[in-house]
Amino acid sequence: MSEEGIQGLTSTITLRDGHKMPIVGFGTYELDGKDAYNTVTWALEAGYRHIDSAAWYENEAECGQAILDWCARTSNPRASIFFTTKLKTNSSYDATRQAILKSLTECKLGYLDLYLIHGPIGGPTARKECWRAVCDAQKEGLIRSVGVSNYGIRHLNDFLEDGTAIPAVNQIDLHPFMTRTDIVALCKEHDIALQAWAPLVRGLRFKNSTIQKLSKKYERQPAQILLRYSLQKGYIPLPKASSKQRIVDNTLIFDFALTEDEIKELDALDEYLVTDWDPTNCA
Repeated sequence: MSEEGIQGLTSTITLRDGHKMPIVGFGTYELDGKDAYNTVTWALEAGYRHIDSAAWYENEAECGQAILDWCARTSNPRASIFFTTKLKTNSSYDATRQAILKSLTECKLGYLDLYLIHGPIGGPTARKECWRAVCDAQKEGLIRSVGVSNYGIRHLNDFLEDGTAIPAVNQIDLHPFMTRTDIVALCKEHDIALQAWAPLVRGLRFKNSTIQKLSKKYERQPAQILLRYSLQKGYIPLPKASSKQRIVDNTLIFDFALTEDEIKELDALDEYLVTDWDPTNCA
């Protein structure tokens, strides 16, 4: 974690472009309609200031409206919320340009704090054209920070070899059961912030003996152990929850710390567990 440290939901890291990003985000994958609006509202009420959406999720409008309504109700400026969305499909410069404008129209937030290319699928030519469009939108002020999601070593090396703008963020499936040490090392070497899009392992390993042991020791839920792990590794976790209580519970991670040996023990659980999809090795 950067110089701002691990203190609370409003703590930030400074991205390579100078913009600040809260160290915990609220994920909205598989939330739509009223569910998306309600959960984002509950998250904001619980203290989250970082909301993660995507064109693919089809909830940009609901997320944006929840943010605007909360800001109006609480007299907080829109700038107090960090909003992310993502490009659904890699095809061309013009299509990407239109996708960005559509996302802006959907969310009604005026600008995007972070815009990610959602995946590397489409081939190197399409990726380069999409990235050029994203960077141009950043230069125009439509986007503050730009990045990628689900990019593997070969895709990240394209930026380094071509001399193009380096992403500020790479959002990947990242947790003790999927440590991705090679991608993590490359991102850290080039100051690319790592967001963990499935920090709770989608609940698949809550009953793991190591997780259970630490949960008992610290009197915390498995989800809280996993989120604390993400923070101490320097990742930005994006937990998703659909109930108000779980949204609140996932914020209770700042008054305890895992030991260095416990972090190593969790790292050793790596089994390359894919929780949803894994395009990091595609062409």
